[in-house]
Amino acid sequence: MTELYIGMILLGGIHLLAILFPAWREALRARLGAMVWKGLYALVSLAGLGFLIAGFLQSRSGPLAADWLYFPAPWTRHVTMLFVLLAFILVGAAHGKGHLKLWLRNPMSIGIALWALGHLLANGKRVDVYMFGTFLVVALADIVMSELRGKRPSHQPNMRSDMIAVLVGMILYVIFLLGFHPYVLNLPVTG
Repeated sequence: MTELYIGMILLGGIHLLAILFPAWREALRARLGAMVWKGLYALVSLAGLGFLIAGFLQSRSGPLAADWLYFPAPWTRHVTMLFVLLAFILVGAAHGKGHLKLWLRNPMSIGIALWALGHLLANGKRVDVYMFGTFLVVALADIVMSELRGKRPSHQPNMRSDMIAVLVGMILYVIFLLGFHPYVLNLPVTG
């Protein structure tokens, strides 16, 4: 689980530092330059994600495979599927200029929080709780800090952006449900 811990520290840490300490983030960006800062931020995030994935894959065999913190009820899978569908739509809404983005103010983080919460409901292994819990904490911190700072999108909303977000979210949902989960992760969610 060392890789999982390293991934949590790298991915969660860089995001939490940037969210909780915006003055530090801006000072570093000014000192390094915007492009170098973005590259460094992306590199640390990708390294963290890589370690998280490696830790997750290692946990699927050996003693970690049986390290349960709780056993989810059967209905949690259905709630998770709904949360993940909504999450994909909200992540799509974060990239447009629609009513959803204006209304929710932070659809990307809300979507990630729903995705993580759903997975926490449906997965009770220690490694799942650590991994999805990291995403949930970062997303909730971003939502809270954005609200405290009064961060609000300001654009003229258009319905087309919302329709694209819903369509893209549904397409990604089907790809992940029928392709990525069963064939890449070898974790089918249906049946």
